[in-house]
Amino acid sequence: MAENVRGRRRGFGVALVAVIVAAVFVIGGRWYSYIAYADDPFDEVGIGLNQMMPTPIRDFGCAKLKQRFADRTLPPAGCGINGMW
Repeated sequence: MAENVRGRRRGFGVALVAVIVAAVFVIGGRWYSYIAYADDPFDEVGIGLNQMMPTPIRDFGCAKLKQRFADRTLPPAGCGINGMW
């Protein structure tokens, strides 16, 4: 019976890791899609994801958005200071 409990715990751990990895891929993929391919820098979901990223990743995202949109628009929330890139 103890082996059965260990097997269930291990199965639960593997499933939990799989869910976490899948979530990272989905969220990371949606974030990268926003910074690399969005037609509009003011996509609410993209802005929200970019603001939730750790500082180095957020800075990379803002730099990529600036490279793509600096000549056409104001920076999206979280990427500018006083409305400037």
